Amino acid sequence: MKRTSFAQWPCSIARTMDLLGDWWTPLVLRDAFYGVSRFDEFQQALGIARNTLADRLKRLVDEGLLEKVPYQTEPVRHDYVLTEKGRDFYPVLLAMTRWGDKWLAGEAGPPITVHHLACGHDTHAEIVCAQCREPMTPDDTRMRRGPGFPPRLAQRPDVEERFARQE
Repeated sequence: MKRTSFAQWPCSIARTMDLLGDWWTPLVLRDAFYGVSRFDEFQQALGIARNTLADRLKRLVDEGLLEKVPYQTEPVRHDYVLTEKGRDFYPVLLAMTRWGDKWLAGEAGPPITVHHLACGHDTHAEIVCAQCREPMTPDDTRMRRGPGFPPRLAQRPDVEERFARQE
């Protein structure tokens, strides 16, 4: 069965999910943030099939989140290193971690904690407004069409209704 592509949808969440594609991709990125960089290390850490891992790493390289850097010439072997685009995915992983810690952790508590080196505390992600630094919640934010919203969709009654509910 062919997967529906969300790459052109006028929604950053849909486009991000199209890039991720499955549950392995965020885990590969998570391990890259843990310092894993070699194919065999990813494979061992995740227990992922080699062909599946090769596909995910290729996609992440093709999309510019990871870069292949040779570390050996005979035979050629590569490290997979986070790019700026890949490093920008970190807040997404932290937000997923916070939600999972709140709603999925057992009685023993979260399996992993985030330690902030700058202040020396264990902490969690907070989503704050980039302008005023106040926390952002569904009650005090609204989604509005941005400059990249396709004009051909803007006049559709269902789209107008969706955004009218936000006002």
